[in-house]
Amino acid sequence: MGMDSGIEIKVMNPRKGDNAVHPVGPGHATLAPPASSQPSTSPPLPDGRPSRQQQQQQVHGQRQRQRQGQALIDFKPFKKWVPWVVPGFVLANIVVFVITMFINDCPKNSVSCVAQFLGRFSFQPLKENPLLGPSASTLEKMGALEVYKIVHRHQAWRLISCIWLHAGVFHILANMLSLVFIGIRLEQEFGFVRIGLLYLIAGFGGSLMSSLFIQSGISVGASGALFGLLGSMLSELITNWTIYANKLAALLTLILITVINLALGLLPHVDNFAHIGGFLSGFLLGFVFLIRPQFGYVNKKHVPPGYIAASHKPKHKPYQYVLWIISLILLIVGYTVGLVLLLRGVNLNDRCSWCHYMTCVPTSMWSCNSKQAHCESIQTGNQLNLTCISNGKSNIYTLSGENSSEVQQLCSKLCS
Repeated sequence: MGMDSGIEIKVMNPRKGDNAVHPVGPGHATLAPPASSQPSTSPPLPDGRPSRQQQQQQVHGQRQRQRQGQALIDFKPFKKWVPWVVPGFVLANIVVFVITMFINDCPKNSVSCVAQFLGRFSFQPLKENPLLGPSASTLEKMGALEVYKIVHRHQAWRLISCIWLHAGVFHILANMLSLVFIGIRLEQEFGFVRIGLLYLIAGFGGSLMSSLFIQSGISVGASGALFGLLGSMLSELITNWTIYANKLAALLTLILITVINLALGLLPHVDNFAHIGGFLSGFLLGFVFLIRPQFGYVNKKHVPPGYIAASHKPKHKPYQYVLWIISLILLIVGYTVGLVLLLRGVNLNDRCSWCHYMTCVPTSMWSCNSKQAHCESIQTGNQLNLTCISNGKSNIYTLSGENSSEVQQLCSKLCS
């Protein structure tokens, strides 16, 4: 197509050095057509018709302008990244789960196992772990979130290590499918650095909030990090509002998905505080990491030679800068205060009488009370005398070896 009618384009700068150009509707950045080709030195024919050389030059110039115009049309608004961090995270989670099952070695440490044909990779009994996975003691050994050890044994690394652990096959399958569907799309749009950092920091935020409210038992899983990605999608839509079409429908869809997922966290045995902490962290991180130039912004460095950008819009709107600053301050203050409270052993449930309903709402169909078994034990050789604290029952068992998993199973059986 010729350049005489002019071409209206939009230039985006999703990351430094990656500008792209594509046509948009009226009212946006207009580039002036390039300068005309050099004048012909051949005089026209006596009858006024252009000479053969002039005709060839005109055809050549027209084709050149068509190629330039087509190149502008073929440009895309944002660079598409090739995702590798999210698939790497999926692979890392699977490898860690396999290692966990290898260390668990159910046939050696338990009386009965599920899928015994898998050998040492077989699963704990369903009464102990219905998700088809390892024992609680193995998860604890591998780095599960346990507040007592964070506070009293200075093992703060558990706030990060727990997001790579999973309680069972069903648990890791659900989380990894969610990570693939959400994470790959985000990494394609924003790159591996921003999405990788967002995933890790949001996972840390989910672990931190969980530790402040649930201080008994252990917690594992990547759900906090996944909710962080979900929260970042919502804030990314808000901060980049000007570049989207059908934005209200997208906003309502994201809110609906978030509400449904958080509502599922009200069921028992689900750490909804990790979900909430991860979502809030991701929501704030989205304003910091996922900001994009406003619609109509033109970076003059990447305007094709011979064109003049008529748009003088600033790169970002003022509200984007405001959200960036507020979010960064809230993240720094929130993480600092949360870590100080955690390391001091503060339980926020003692200061909030209703907060426990945010992770489990009791109904006639289930109870939210934890039924963790606790026993007193006296061991002589391979003879173990157990007394259940909750019901007072006692019994003597013969141990097959020295392992805490077998003792916990016997205690659970005695107290049930």
